[in-house]
Amino acid sequence: MTKKRWQSFPGKNRFFCGGRIIMAKQINVFFVTLVLLIGVCALFFIFDAEYLATHIHWSIPLIAAVLLTFTLLFLFRTSFSDPGILPRATGDEALFNDRGADNNVDLSQTTQFRNPPRTKDVVVNGETVKLKYCFTCKIFRPPRASHCSMCDNCIERFDHHCPWVGNCVGKRNYRYFYLMIVTITLLCIYVLAFSIAHIVMIAQEEDKTLISAMSETPASVIEALIAFFAVWSVLGLAGFHSYLVGTNQTTNEEIKGSWAQRHGEVVRNPYTTNSCCSNFSKILCGPSYTSMLRLREDKNQEKKDMEQVKLKIEKLLSENPQNTFRWVRREENGTSSPVDPTDLHTHIPTTPASS
Repeated sequence: MTKKRWQSFPGKNRFFCGGRIIMAKQINVFFVTLVLLIGVCALFFIFDAEYLATHIHWSIPLIAAVLLTFTLLFLFRTSFSDPGILPRATGDEALFNDRGADNNVDLSQTTQFRNPPRTKDVVVNGETVKLKYCFTCKIFRPPRASHCSMCDNCIERFDHHCPWVGNCVGKRNYRYFYLMIVTITLLCIYVLAFSIAHIVMIAQEEDKTLISAMSETPASVIEALIAFFAVWSVLGLAGFHSYLVGTNQTTNEEIKGSWAQRHGEVVRNPYTTNSCCSNFSKILCGPSYTSMLRLREDKNQEKKDMEQVKLKIEKLLSENPQNTFRWVRREENGTSSPVDPTDLHTHIPTTPASS
């Protein structure tokens, strides 16, 4: 049976449902998140919802159910998706990058190789940005990417690794992470407010003290306590990420001070639109990005695709014999070996030779 790509994936990840779900290796805290979220809401629906629907308004349980549904949807979308993992270099790419060869240097003509440079400078919207070389993935990381030590992957537009969702947060799942913390903040405030309202209304109706009312509905007390302590964390987190979205920054950039003042000079953020609304629209309403991993394909599918492209090219070249040529690689021992000119991953310089 042919292996799928996810079955031989080099990163520290867990896969479920035939490679459709990807998570980090450590997912214990994710289950704590689920238990707290579903447990508190279950107590609310069992012990508070009926009383509140009868004495205040029927829509109170419905709104809570809507908030819980959206929170779970955004949580699962964040936790179960590829956050923007960059594929590692293939064998030839890794060899080329490790040797640090220039594109204009024939590797077959030298046995001395320099170490690869650690950084490269590129210009993004008028600002110089450094691309760092990853010695694990054997690639130059694109701007805003970083290597996650927990998952052992380079993540595009890396924000942070979040144990509460059991996954990294990056380019492909950040918007769902942000929407999740906003909805979970609203849910905490909602449960806290109405669980306290339930206790107060019991005390007023039966002319009892708050302590006596709390003893009659201990579930409401548990909900209120958990929601009270949780709301400060998620509210602060929602505010912090609202600031990041409004300025088009990542947590990684903010912590490192990537766009802070340096040596008296202001470093401009080249990714911001200089408009809070435009930044929100760009991040939350922008296009969805396709995963570059193709985890559910056969492990050798890419090679098969290249073979098909090669056959098409050979057919075109055979129809025009005057331009027919082949490519060879000069090996260090002086011999020549054929090279597939359609292999997009082969970056080792080659030499055209007439047929």
